[in-house]
Amino acid sequence: MNTKINCEIALTHLKNKQFITAHNLFLDQAESLKKSEYLKSALLFMLAAECKKRQGKESENEIQEAGNLFVKYSKLENSPNMRGALLCASKCFLLQGEFDKAKDAYQKAKVMIPTKIHVTRPIVIIDDSKAISMKLQNYVEKLGYNEIHIFENGKDAIKGCKKLYSENKSPIVLLDMGLPDLEGDVVASKLLKENLHLQIIVITADEKNTSRVNKTISSGVSAFIQKPFTLDELKKSIDITESEYSLLQ
Repeated sequence: MNTKINCEIALTHLKNKQFITAHNLFLDQAESLKKSEYLKSALLFMLAAECKKRQGKESENEIQEAGNLFVKYSKLENSPNMRGALLCASKCFLLQGEFDKAKDAYQKAKVMIPTKIHVTRPIVIIDDSKAISMKLQNYVEKLGYNEIHIFENGKDAIKGCKKLYSENKSPIVLLDMGLPDLEGDVVASKLLKENLHLQIIVITADEKNTSRVNKTISSGVSAFIQKPFTLDELKKSIDITESEYSLLQ
C-alpha cells in the first residue's frame, strides 16, 4: 500500500478521533521514509505528534525527529524550499524549548532570499481595538492582500475561520493576545485543532518571554510581533508564514 493511501487512512482515523491508530500509522510511514525522503518523513512525524497531543500525551520524540529532518532537508543541494524547511525546524525546536537550535535555524532562514509569493490567501485579523485592526488592514492591503476578515473577539473569529476552512481557504491569522472573551493561547489552540497547518502570527504588547506568550507560541504559532509594530516587521512575519505554507503544499 503506497504512502498516499496510508496517509489518507491515517487522516481518516485522526478525523474520527481514533488517535492511537492514526498515530501508529503516521509513525510507521515516517520511520520508513526518514532515510530517503526527509521532508515527507518530517511532516508525518508532525502529524504523529498531533495525534499524541490530542490524546493529552507528550510528543517530544516526534517533534524532535521532525525538526532534525527539516534541517537535513535544508542541507540537500537544490532543495526547492530550504528557507521554509529551516523555519519549520525552528518552530519544532521552539516547541521543544531548544531555543539555541531554534534561533540558529531561524537566523539561517532569515538571510535567505524568500521565494516570490503569489498573494491569494485571506487574512484574518482578530483584535478588539478598532485602531489596531485598521492599521493591520492598511498594512496588509499595502502588501497586496485584498480578502481581509476582521473579528473583535475570539469566539466570532473561530466561527469565521471554520467558514473559511469549509470553503477550502487557508487564511493567515493575525491574533491579538488580549481579547475580551478568550485568551490568545486558547484561540490559537482551538484554531490549530481545526486546522493543524494554520499559520498564526501573534501580535501583543507583552514581552516575548512572558508565560502567556510562551504558552501561545508553544501551541504552534508561526511568528510573533510586539506592539508597536512597523510595516516591515509585519511583512517579515507574513513572509515566514507564506514560506512555511508553501513548504507544506
